[in-house]
Amino acid sequence: MSKSKLIAGNWKMNASLEGSAALVRGVLDGLAQAQPACDVAMCAPAPYLAALQGWLAGQSAVQPGAQDVSAHASGAYTGEVSADMLRDFGVRYCIVGHSERRQYHGETDELVAAKTQRALAAGITPIVCVGETLAERDGGHTEEVVRRQLAAVIHVNGHCITEVVVAYEPVWAIGTGKTATPELAQQVHAALRAQLRAASDHADRIRLLYGGSMNAANAASLLSQPDIDGGLIGGASLKAADFLAIVAAAR
Repeated sequence: MSKSKLIAGNWKMNASLEGSAALVRGVLDGLAQAQPACDVAMCAPAPYLAALQGWLAGQSAVQPGAQDVSAHASGAYTGEVSADMLRDFGVRYCIVGHSERRQYHGETDELVAAKTQRALAAGITPIVCVGETLAERDGGHTEEVVRRQLAAVIHVNGHCITEVVVAYEPVWAIGTGKTATPELAQQVHAALRAQLRAASDHADRIRLLYGGSMNAANAASLLSQPDIDGGLIGGASLKAADFLAIVAAAR
């Protein structure tokens, strides 16, 4: 079935409040000149979500997103941010299980599945990240790893798996300037699609994004692949011109 692509910017822990405001203005100005053919989201650091809600008010071209969510609904979890809190600030998308969270914060497949469940319960679309390290890739374990990561999410959320966005982000290509070839990325996306089809009769409506140094130069070739439905954009999302070029390539 036909579905619109999704380009989601992940600012990570970058920019200032002033710089973020300028970035949003630049993107909105660019989109006003050429309406996007895809859905667009900006995933900001939690302290900027209130400001992001204001910057994006009164328009529909860009949706606000968050970078993480707690696996708990509420309670004595100092420093955590619940899904209901994110919803209060108009958050439409939330990145879950980014490789940096898995690597630096010890997030397990089970925790990622629980966070996915919390986001869905709050009416927020989780962008669930899966991906292999360089050692796992060199060992020939790419599909095994991403299937395991996705299986945990399907196990807990299978009844509403069609509400999830999945992002394949090879860890070795994040922030390194290295990018999977369009053919390699498509191969992994096809494996993920097959796994989702085994879990749901409506798997073709699930958007699969590629994340891992997608930029203005390579976006078109990656986005032309049959099972790549958009991108989760890191560094290139911090420059309005670069981000807009990727959005323009998503048709």
